[in-house]
Amino acid sequence: MHTDPDYSAAYVVINTDSNVKGFGLTFTLGKGTDIVVCAVKALSGLVIGKSLQDIVGDFRGFYRLLSSDSQMRWLGPEKGVIHLATAAVLNAVWDLWARAEGKPLWKLLVDMDPKQIVSCIDFRYITDALTEEEALDILIKAQEGKRHREEQMLKQGYPAYTTSCAWLGYPDEQLKQLCRDALQSGWTKYKVKVGADLQDDIRRCRLIRDMIGPRNSLMIDANQRWDVSEAISWVSKLAEFRPLWIEEPTSPDDILGHAAISKALAPLGIGVATGEQCHNRVMFKQFLQASALQFVQIDSCRLGSVNENLAVMLMAHKFKVPVCPHAGGVGLCELVQHLILFDYICVSADLSNRMCEYVDHLHEHFTCPVLIENAHYMPPKSPGYSCEMVESSVLKHQYPDGEAWKTKIA
Repeated sequence: MHTDPDYSAAYVVINTDSNVKGFGLTFTLGKGTDIVVCAVKALSGLVIGKSLQDIVGDFRGFYRLLSSDSQMRWLGPEKGVIHLATAAVLNAVWDLWARAEGKPLWKLLVDMDPKQIVSCIDFRYITDALTEEEALDILIKAQEGKRHREEQMLKQGYPAYTTSCAWLGYPDEQLKQLCRDALQSGWTKYKVKVGADLQDDIRRCRLIRDMIGPRNSLMIDANQRWDVSEAISWVSKLAEFRPLWIEEPTSPDDILGHAAISKALAPLGIGVATGEQCHNRVMFKQFLQASALQFVQIDSCRLGSVNENLAVMLMAHKFKVPVCPHAGGVGLCELVQHLILFDYICVSADLSNRMCEYVDHLHEHFTCPVLIENAHYMPPKSPGYSCEMVESSVLKHQYPDGEAWKTKIA
């Protein structure tokens, strides 16, 4: 579906009257990033001049200010380019807050009182699925054992799965070598891209399953390639390889289509995963209410930053659906690790069928890149949301004046 991505990001820096800065971003595939930047600039007037304390003292109100400006909401509301820009700005605000407190973002969240967490969430449009009182009750109940789970994460890390072994277009020998290397590094969960050619998918899934063995987990990802009936037929023919889920089988907006696919594949033991292009908490609410997905894939740069992801994680817990975040791209691994650590420590308290995506590229461009040990995300220790990019990378790749772009244009 995305045949020629040019991985990019709209990068936001918030300066303050102290020496503390906030860094944020949203991920894009190249063309159109300048449109997101224009949207960020349009939102900047709602941020410049405010104090950090005023923002975090009424974070729900500040979220609504950015997401529901009476004129700019016409461009969404809470979807598309304007919501990507909102995510970038809010990611920078959360990074600034965590830096000001001297904590990594996950730790900032873990140390918050449940009432303070709830105060960051905009419950508008989702109270038929999750009320403020229900969210508070979930968080209070999860206080039991919280410190033990935090210590567990610091020692063991959060389980990850790899997408790096089985992209479409890799020759067989490369697939085999990547699987061998991953197995030696302790990986037990693998995702295979599918959807271009059925016979090729059958061959590649057989190859990967033979390489990783019967006990390791296999997931498949179609990146929105099929209509509903085609998805059901295609995935049914891959059932012999026992995929845990089919990811993004059809249009990310088709909630009832996902529900039909989920119902048809349930007897085969195959779940449906989606969310990386789910616009907002309202769509996630409907996916959950319709039993249209069995794995929630939050994205740190698609939804309205931490605020909206908190709402989705709490709804997922109420509906007993595991959260398995989308990552990869530019900085998505760096950001989403914080969210999933919070989910385990303070919400779900459960690791069953839970994992976070990992793709091994572009981490060198961040000042605090992810640390993977034995196929687990190790909790970051540096203050902030892990959003800050290496200055030399910013200068080299900034559009259109960076050296990388000058060479490309030439």
